[in-house]
Amino acid sequence: MQVHYLIAASAAFSIIASSQPAAAISRYNSTSMTCAAAQERIAREGAVIFRYPGRTGVTLYDRYVSSDRYCAGGEYAKSDSIPTKDVRNCPVRQCEMRPSPGDCDSFLDEGCFGWR
Repeated sequence: MQVHYLIAASAAFSIIASSQPAAAISRYNSTSMTCAAAQERIAREGAVIFRYPGRTGVTLYDRYVSSDRYCAGGEYAKSDSIPTKDVRNCPVRQCEMRPSPGDCDSFLDEGCFGWR
């Protein structure tokens, strides 16, 4: 009797596991590509991780996205920049928590109701 439960549980797990989308995310060194190439990778893949040297020489890693769609609930795609081979401040977007309404001075502040 226990063997039947084990087989049924194994079959159910296999079905559930195979129906889940892959959560792989590509990783790139931003300073080895141009700004246009970095932006194109983000646009094509939706979300990528870039690594680059920080101001103190420590390697930094962060996730960059093409739109709010790739952020968790309560987050938005905030404007940011990364260093690339040809540009020191290549414009990209990174997920950040939305500010609370009390922290918004204007309807048009980034992350508030009317902007991104």
